[in-house]
Amino acid sequence: MSKKEQSIFLSNESGEGLGKFTFPDGDTYEGEFKDWDMNGQGTYTWSDGRKYVGEFKDGERNGQGTFYYTDGSVYVGGFKDGEINGQGTWTSTDGEKYSGEFKDGRENAQGTLTLPTGVGYVGEYRDGERTGQGTFYYTDGSKYAGEFKDGKEHGQGTYISHDGRKYEGEWKDGKIWNGTVYDKYGNIIDNYLKGVKQ
Repeated sequence: MSKKEQSIFLSNESGEGLGKFTFPDGDTYEGEFKDWDMNGQGTYTWSDGRKYVGEFKDGERNGQGTFYYTDGSVYVGGFKDGEINGQGTWTSTDGEKYSGEFKDGRENAQGTLTLPTGVGYVGEYRDGERTGQGTFYYTDGSKYAGEFKDGKEHGQGTYISHDGRKYEGEWKDGKIWNGTVYDKYGNIIDNYLKGVKQ
C-alpha cells in the first residue's frame, strides 16, 4: 500500500495508530498500523467472506489469531508470515476437530483429531497426513496402535477389534501384511504372510 492510499483511511498522517483500509479487490483491514503497515491487533476481511482477527506484524498475520473460513469452520492459534503455524485448533461445522501443531497451514508433528462419529486419532502428522506413531479409534470400539504412513496403517502395529480379537505385526498401505491374529483369549487363529492368510 502506498503512503498516500493509507493516509486517506488513517486518522492521522503519521501512519501510526488505528485505521481502516479497503483494498482494490474489496478486502478490508481495520486495526492498528505502524510505519504505514498492518501491525498490532486487527481484523482482515476478504471479499469472499473469510476473516482473520488477531495479531499482525509487518503487514502479515503473525502471532495469535482466529481465522473464519467461508464454510463455517474456524481455526484458533498461531500464525507466522501469513500462514497457520504453531499450536492451534481447527473445528469444522460438522464437529470435526484437530488440536495440535501446524506448519504452513497443515497438521504437522503431534496432534489429536476427533470426529463427531466417535472416531479419533492421537499421534504424529506430517504435511497434513497421519505419519509416524499414533493410535486410531474406530466407531465400533476397535483401535489400531502403531506406525502410519501417508494416512494409512504402515509398518509395525496392533489392531484390537471390539470383540477382543487382536492382530499384531506388519502393515502395508493400510492392509495386514505379515503377522498373527489372536482370539480374545490369546490363542493364535490366523497367520498372514505378504498379505495372504496362511
